[in-house]
Amino acid sequence: MTAQPGIDPSVPPGGTGCAECDASGGWWFHLRRCAQCGHIGCCDSSPAQHASAHAAAAGHPFIRSFEPGEVWFWNYKTEEMYETGPALAPPQHHPSGQPVPGPAGRVPGDWQAYLN
Repeated sequence: MTAQPGIDPSVPPGGTGCAECDASGGWWFHLRRCAQCGHIGCCDSSPAQHASAHAAAAGHPFIRSFEPGEVWFWNYKTEEMYETGPALAPPQHHPSGQPVPGPAGRVPGDWQAYLN
């Protein structure tokens, strides 16, 4: 996949964790990065599913994994996955020391019961 509308390679990620979960004291399973504006949201397996909510509200169709070692993209409009895509501004993933699920101290002991 090459750069296209909905992807801005110059925009850095907006943080190191899900913006909405951080604001509300919540937690996430995996993180996703909006390829257009850099918003960091939690994945659809996470309890709150903030990445897909952001895509729907903002009309930004592409996300990229924000997990170490993952470079895939997802298009919410077409429901297509791309193994790779254009290079995005660094950093490419959350800090390596950040636990999954995360963040440390906010994940319940029975977290698996809350996954979608």
